[in-house]
Amino acid sequence: MRQARVPFAAGLALDVCCVIVFVAIGRASHHDGESLAGLGSTAWPFLAGLGAGLLATRAWRHPAAIVPGGLGAWLGAVAVGMLLRVVAGQGTAPAFVGVALAFLGLFLLGWRAAAATLLAWSARRRAAAPR
Repeated sequence: MRQARVPFAAGLALDVCCVIVFVAIGRASHHDGESLAGLGSTAWPFLAGLGAGLLATRAWRHPAAIVPGGLGAWLGAVAVGMLLRVVAGQGTAPAFVGVALAFLGLFLLGWRAAAATLLAWSARRRAAAPR
């Protein structure tokens, strides 16, 4: 399957949105309120981890690639995010780590898989089109 051509800024925006949605759903499900400050205090460790993962894998080269950029984004957001939560005195219950791995994996890898699928579908349609 060909790699989707996605500008780095668009990929970064999608990744940040995935993290923000994860945090917003989590805060809402625990009735933690919907203040911008609360959202930011919960999101910053995951956003910092996302940035670390993207930098470590040099994801700006191929932002829509599942490997290495998507894996770096996912594992960076979760692993570094959880470490930063510990340092900040926030919770890291095993169930929360599992939910973070599942949700962020689905979304951070999922948009990349969808982009690759759409690109492949589009390429097949172009190749099959009469000339």
